[in-house]
Amino acid sequence: MSSIILTNARIVLADNEIDGSLVIEGQRIVDISRRRYADGIDLRGAVLSPGIIDIHTDYIERELAPRPSARFPLEMALHMMDLRALSCGLTTIVSAARISAEKDGPTGSWRGDGLALARSFEGLAPKLRANHLIHLRWSPQYDAPEEMLAQLLELKNIGNLVYNDDMPGERQFRNLEDQIEQYAQRARVSMEQARAHMQERIERARAVNNRLKVKQFLNGRIPLGSHDDTTVEHVVEAHEAGASLCEMPCSIDAARKARELGMMICMGAPNYYRGGSHCGNLSCHDALGEGLVDILCSDYHFPSLLGCALRMAEEGMPLWSAINLLTLNPARHLRIDGETGSIDLGKRADLIAFQPHNGYAEVLSVWVRGQRALHVGEAVAAAEIAERGKALTTAN
Repeated sequence: MSSIILTNARIVLADNEIDGSLVIEGQRIVDISRRRYADGIDLRGAVLSPGIIDIHTDYIERELAPRPSARFPLEMALHMMDLRALSCGLTTIVSAARISAEKDGPTGSWRGDGLALARSFEGLAPKLRANHLIHLRWSPQYDAPEEMLAQLLELKNIGNLVYNDDMPGERQFRNLEDQIEQYAQRARVSMEQARAHMQERIERARAVNNRLKVKQFLNGRIPLGSHDDTTVEHVVEAHEAGASLCEMPCSIDAARKARELGMMICMGAPNYYRGGSHCGNLSCHDALGEGLVDILCSDYHFPSLLGCALRMAEEGMPLWSAINLLTLNPARHLRIDGETGSIDLGKRADLIAFQPHNGYAEVLSVWVRGQRALHVGEAVAAAEIAERGKALTTAN
């Protein structure tokens, strides 16, 4: 079996950094050392870190429908999403498929048929370069869920299932009048008709709560989470229904309760990078300040992930600690940390080499399962890398 040697790199481990080399055989990392090899791939001082694991993204919608009335084939969209993800340092992408009784859009759209999308994902995933899993955004208002869950469990690339409440006027979007107006515009109906439609949805949603049925049916086979919890009661309900992840809590009280219950907490990287939530909910900065962030996800913007890690490092956090929010901790949630998520002997060689800039990164090369999946260009001179990384070195 031939070896691949990556040398002269700043290697980010799970609890520190070293300058040195890494040896890959097949799909696995077999050696990590401070040695420099004359016959290795010279990374010229670039940062070498685990590949990013993104446990929640809606990005596929951007490729499927860049405009509301302009749609493109799913196979083409997935191919472009795959390349876009790799170029931003993502090696494992968990893409959202919404499972809800409320279907009023085409397959692949947020309001479409999530089961059809999940099946298409699984069929097309082997053609892609990165590792692709499915993030089931599950409606607790889905009646008779067992049949749907049985069909979903036939798929082999389910990453996680997260309760995503359909109740209008609650959680992330609490302004019911705004939702009524948006529906009226989208469906081209009057405000009175839209209001009646929303009231009907509210009544249906109040009549059904399948969380405990889901927990019982899955019996621990898939990691569970809860999305947009806003109150302490939301978090308690989710925890009792088996959720070990609190995803994008909308209030600091919800995040604090999740920590108290031992749940992992995921926040959106764009929230941190932009300095706040785009819809006025909990700031990632505030949550991080209280130690209430374990995982960052892309949500809707891939470049923010690595950008956040670099900004955190510039602001004083050890780079390895910031990288763990994108790699090891997401792997732990998905229960794949024995395979990937950190640079360690015997682990899968999902790796990225990048140069830090001022608050963002230039990804040079990406390896997935030991094979180079993306190569942008040769590393720049070591002196230039040292200059660009000066802020990180000083901070750490």
